[in-house]
Amino acid sequence: MRDSQYHAIIVGGGLVGASLALALSRAGKRVALLEPRPAQCNELEQGWDARIYAVSPANRRFLEGMGAWPGMERIGIIAVMDVCGDAGGRIEFSARDADADALAWIVENRWLQAALWRQLADSEVDCIGDCQAQSLSTTASEARLVLDDGRLLSAELLVGADGANSWVRGQLGLAASVKPYGQSGVVANFACEKPHGQVARQWFTGDSILAWLPMAGNRISMVWSTSDPQSLLELPPEALADKVAAAGGHQLGAFATLTAAAAFPLRLVQPEAVVAERVALVGDAAHTVHPLAGQGVNLGFQDAAQLAALLQAAPDCGDWMLLRRYQRQRREAVTTMQIGCDSLYRLFHAKLPGLPWLRNTGLSLTNCCSPLKRRFARQAIGY
Repeated sequence: MRDSQYHAIIVGGGLVGASLALALSRAGKRVALLEPRPAQCNELEQGWDARIYAVSPANRRFLEGMGAWPGMERIGIIAVMDVCGDAGGRIEFSARDADADALAWIVENRWLQAALWRQLADSEVDCIGDCQAQSLSTTASEARLVLDDGRLLSAELLVGADGANSWVRGQLGLAASVKPYGQSGVVANFACEKPHGQVARQWFTGDSILAWLPMAGNRISMVWSTSDPQSLLELPPEALADKVAAAGGHQLGAFATLTAAAAFPLRLVQPEAVVAERVALVGDAAHTVHPLAGQGVNLGFQDAAQLAALLQAAPDCGDWMLLRRYQRQRREAVTTMQIGCDSLYRLFHAKLPGLPWLRNTGLSLTNCCSPLKRRFARQAIGY
């Protein structure tokens, strides 16, 4: 086998692409990963990362199985979810409802990225970070990737793990339905006066959705989905901390800003297909969801875990029947999550008469029904 030939080439070394590369390498596959190593992986002690993820129990096990779960000293635990509607409705469920230790763990992007890249450095994965992809083509027997330095790489399978604006998806000509929400998710981290008690708090206000996620120590991470992100981004740190604390009714006392606010546009992306001849898409290249349920990265990790499991013993990683099987396996879970998050978002943004009473009453009634709460808790940790 020549140096330029692989079982799989992965374009995109974010969390999902890196985890897939590591999983395939551990299964004995020859893998190339095209992505410059993130500089922030070497800067872990330089403040907190505003970009955080709520990692589910199943995905923690996936990462731990590869030795890629970071140390717990900077990880928060969600033991309880407390969700408030826009007219007095409320539901609360806990890890105990699902007989679990936690609903999820809050992990910084670069902390988790660094754990994955430490394992990649000790693996057989060829990490290519000194150039970019220039063109992609496929035949019945292989995928070919030409780099901007003239190198030609070939593989049984090429995987696009290159985000919502996927270059790989564009090269394949795969159309995608893109539905903008007209909002941005504004993120920042805060030190809080009172202990958060490992409770994730969320408020539906009718015009926006505010979430406080528990980090390590007396710290929280905010995700505020709003149609007016500039009103938050332009605030000085002290004013931002005061506004966020007040928006949550000062439940955790006074706040102090730890990271500058940043914003990203919210969109629902649904490609027409996530596989093509000798190519598969994973992570945000294959789907995006509204962040209100915090399931985006969990869907992506499960893409990686299930694709790696399918390819583990495959004599040909790009076999069309295997790729179709991967697409079928993921379709139901991804579609269910997309429809669920989209429907919940639209329910709490609709202005029809009587609807606020209906949706808030539904929340409160569900809170009184233990079987339904247990079901929601199990679904929350299902990934």
